[in-house]
Amino acid sequence: MREGNPVTVRREDYAAPAYWIDTVDLSFDLDPVKTRVLNKMRLRRNPDVPAQALRLDGEELNLARVMLNGAGCSFKLDGETLVLENLPEGNEPFELEIFTTCAPEKNTQLMGLYVSEGTFFTQCEAEGFRRITYFLDRPDVMASYAVTLRADKTKFPVLLSNGNLVEEGELSDGRHFAKWVDPHKKPCYLFALVAGSLVSRNQRITTRSGKEHLLQIYVRPGDLEKTEHAMNALIHSVIWDEARFGLPLDLERFMIVATSDFNMGAMENKGLNIFNTKYVLGSPATATDVDFSNIESVVGHEYFHNWTGNRVTCRDWFQLSLKEGLTVFRDQEFSMDMCAEPSARAVKRIEDVRVLRTAQFPEDAGPMAHAIRPDTYVEISNFYSVTIYEKGAEVIRMVQTLVGRDGFAQGLKLYFERHDGQAVTCDDFIQAMADANPTSELARQLPQFKRWYSQAGTPVVHAQAAYDAAQRSYSLTLSQSCAPTPGQIQKEPYLIPVTLGLVDATGAAIPLQLGSDSPALGSNHTLVLNETHQTFTFVNVETEPVPSILRGFSAPVVLDIELSDAQLLTLLAHDSDAFNRWEAGQRLALRLALTAVRAEGAPPAQPLSDAYLDAMRTVLRHPQLDAAFKELVLTLPSETYIAEQLDVVDPQRIHAVRETMREQLAEALHGDWEWAFDAHKNNGAYQPDATSAGRRALAGLSLTMLCLAARENGSPVWPGKALQHFKDAGNMTDRFNALLALVSSGQPLAQDALARFHALFKGDALVIDKWFALQAGAPDRGGNILPAVRQLMKHADFQMKNPNRARSVIFSYCNANPGAFHRNDAAGYVFWSERVIELDAFNPQVAARLARALDRWKKLAEPYRTAARESIARVAAKPNLSNDVREVITRSLAE
Repeated sequence: MREGNPVTVRREDYAAPAYWIDTVDLSFDLDPVKTRVLNKMRLRRNPDVPAQALRLDGEELNLARVMLNGAGCSFKLDGETLVLENLPEGNEPFELEIFTTCAPEKNTQLMGLYVSEGTFFTQCEAEGFRRITYFLDRPDVMASYAVTLRADKTKFPVLLSNGNLVEEGELSDGRHFAKWVDPHKKPCYLFALVAGSLVSRNQRITTRSGKEHLLQIYVRPGDLEKTEHAMNALIHSVIWDEARFGLPLDLERFMIVATSDFNMGAMENKGLNIFNTKYVLGSPATATDVDFSNIESVVGHEYFHNWTGNRVTCRDWFQLSLKEGLTVFRDQEFSMDMCAEPSARAVKRIEDVRVLRTAQFPEDAGPMAHAIRPDTYVEISNFYSVTIYEKGAEVIRMVQTLVGRDGFAQGLKLYFERHDGQAVTCDDFIQAMADANPTSELARQLPQFKRWYSQAGTPVVHAQAAYDAAQRSYSLTLSQSCAPTPGQIQKEPYLIPVTLGLVDATGAAIPLQLGSDSPALGSNHTLVLNETHQTFTFVNVETEPVPSILRGFSAPVVLDIELSDAQLLTLLAHDSDAFNRWEAGQRLALRLALTAVRAEGAPPAQPLSDAYLDAMRTVLRHPQLDAAFKELVLTLPSETYIAEQLDVVDPQRIHAVRETMREQLAEALHGDWEWAFDAHKNNGAYQPDATSAGRRALAGLSLTMLCLAARENGSPVWPGKALQHFKDAGNMTDRFNALLALVSSGQPLAQDALARFHALFKGDALVIDKWFALQAGAPDRGGNILPAVRQLMKHADFQMKNPNRARSVIFSYCNANPGAFHRNDAAGYVFWSERVIELDAFNPQVAARLARALDRWKKLAEPYRTAARESIARVAAKPNLSNDVREVITRSLAE
C-alpha cells in the first residue's frame, strides 16, 4: 500500500475481532486478465467485543456484489475497506456473499493471486489475502475452507488448493473444475491455490501410525528429474518430526509446488506449500552442495510449520517469531540430525552462527533493530527479518539448553495439548515450556528470560578470570551489558546460559567443580548469568587453565574476553568443542585484521603473523579434522563481520586488508594448498552427503587460493588447471568452484570460463542466477564491478521483475559486495537509490529488502557517510513510496 501518512500498528493496541468467520466457501473462475471470485462466508458476532460495524480488508479489488443472507444489503467503501453496519443482532450466524474481480496478470507485487509464466499462484502471508477477496485479514480469525476452482482445461489442467480433493469434473466450453476441502481450520494467510500446466513427482508413504499419505511435488514440465532430492527431504522431514517430537502428518496428501517468481524462499500454506524453485530443483549437474543443503533445510522448515505455525498459529503479527523462530530452530535440529558424523553437526552449527553474526548482529545494531517480538510496525513485511527468524531460533535453542532435550519435547507436547487449533502468543509458548519443566532455571526465572522477547539489541558478555595457584581456584567474573537501540535506552539484565569448559596448556580437559561441597560437574557445564555481574569460582584446579567460554554458541551474545594469542592457539589446536575451536581461529584472524585496518598509513603488506600461518598449516594438514571444518577455519572473517567490530568503518581499507590477508595466506601455504586440492578433488560418483560436500568445499577453497597466488606470481599453471577442472567437472559444485577460483582471483581465463558456463546453462534460470551473482559479487579491482553490474542489467537474460534475477545481480552487488559497493565517488550509492526507486514501483517487498543495504551508513567514515546519507535522502524525497520502503528509509534517517 502507498499512503501519505503510514499508520503505525502497536502491539499494545491489539483487540480481538468484532466478528468470527466460521466457514468460507470460495469459488474462482480463473482468468489471467479478469478472475472472478465468489466468497460465501458464515459469520457471527464476537460476544466479548462491543457491537460495531464489520470492516473487511481489501486491496486492488473490483467489487461487483454484496449480499446478506441471500438478499441485497447496504454497504460502503472506506478507502479500500468494505464496511457493513446494519447486520443481524445477537449471536446467531449470518451469511455474507461477496463477488469481486481482480487482474492476476497485472499483479507485479507477487502478493495475493498472480500469474507466473502462465500459471496461477498465491502468496497470502502476511496480508495478501485481501488482494483476493474482502476479508478479516488477520491471523487470529480461523475458519474452515471449501474452495472450487474453474479454469480452461487445456491451459490449466492442474487445479490445486489446501486440503483434500473431494470432487472434480468437466465443464462446458473446454473448462473443468476441482473442489478442495481443508479439514483443518486456518487463518487466511495460509490459503493457497495453484492452477497451471504442471507435472508431479508422487510418493506414497506409510507413517508410524499406519496411515498412508500421498506426497507430491509439482513443477513445470522438464524439471521433474530435479525433484528427487526435495522429495527425499520431505520424506525425511515427515519421519523426523514424528520420531523426534511425536508430530504426525495430519493430511491425506501433502503438496509442494515450485515457481520461479516468488518474493520469499517458500510458504507453508496448509498442505499446499508454494516454493521458490531455488529450494526445490536440484540435480548434480545444476545444483551445488550448498543448494542441496538449502533444499533439505527449507523443505524441512516448511513441513515443520504444519504444526508450529499451522496447527498453532500467531494471534497477531507481533508474534511472528512464535512460528518462525521455533520452526527455524526445528529445521536446524533436523539438518543436524541428518548428519551422520558429529563433526558435520558442528559444521552446521558454525554455519548458522556465521549467518547470525554477519546479518542479525548488524541488524540489532542498526536503525531497524527490533525485539523478536516487536512492539510496533508500519509494514509487517519488513519484520520478516533475521531477528525474527535466526535470533528467534537462538532464543528457542536457549530454552532447550535450560530445560534439556527431553524437557523441550515435553514442553512442546504440552504446548499442543493446550493450544492445538488456536492462534496464540509467544507468552503462551514459553509458559508451556516452563510449566512442563517446573524445576528448571527457565521456570524459576521466567519473567527475566522473557526479556529476550521484549528487548532489542545484542547483549555483550564480558569475562574476566583470575587464577589462584595457592588455593588451586579459578574465578570467572561474567558481566553483561546491552547498548541502547531505537526506542529502548535502558536494558534490564538478560538470563543468559553460558556453556563452558576449562583446558590446560596441553589441551586436556580440566574437571569442573563449583565450591568444595558441590558435586563434580564433568568437563562441560552451563552457567546461568542472570545479574549484571556474577563471579563463579572453580576449585581443585591444579594448573592455570585456558577458558573455553560460550561453547556451542550457547547464547546469541558477543563474548568480550581477553585471550592471548597463545591461549587462542591452544584452543584452536585442542578444544574438544568444535565451535570454540573454530572461534579461536576466527579471533586470531580478526585480531590481525583489525590491527592492520587501524594501522597508520598504507595497510601492511603482510598482516598475518607466522604463528597464525603455522596454525593454519597445521589445521589444513591435520589428519583427523573433517574437511568441511578445515574449510571453515581457513576462511577469513568476512568484510561485513570485520566492519561490525569498528566504530568508524572505511570499507575500502577493510577490503584492501582482507584481500592482502587472503593473498598472504595463499602464498604462504602454497604447497599445502596443492596437497589439499590433490587430496580432495576426486570423490567418485556425486553424492550430496556432508563428508563428500566437505571434501569438495576444501578442494574449492584450495583451488581459489592457488589461483590467487598465481595472480601474484604470474604463473599460468594453476589458472590453466582450474580451467581444465572446470571443463572436466562431473557436477555443478566442482564446476562452479573452479569458475569461482578464476573469477575471484581476477584471472584472464575467467572470461573464457564465464562464456562457456553461460553457453552450457543458458536455458536453466537457477544456474544463470549463479552466473550473474558470481560476477556482481566478485572482488573489486580498480572500480570494475559497478560498470560490469550495469552491463549485466542490459544482458538479454536479465529480468528486473523476477525476484531471483534481481537479487542475483543487484543484491549481490549492493548487499554482499561491500568493497565494490562503497566507492569513493559514491556511484554505488547512486546505483542503489536508482534501483530501490525502480523496484518499489512494482514490488515493494523486494525494494524494501534492497533498501536495507545502507542500514549501517552512520558508522561509515567520510566521504562515504555523507554520500550515503544523500542517497538515502534521495529515496526519501521520492513521492508515493510504498509503506515498505518508506518505513525502512525513515528509520534509517532517524537521529
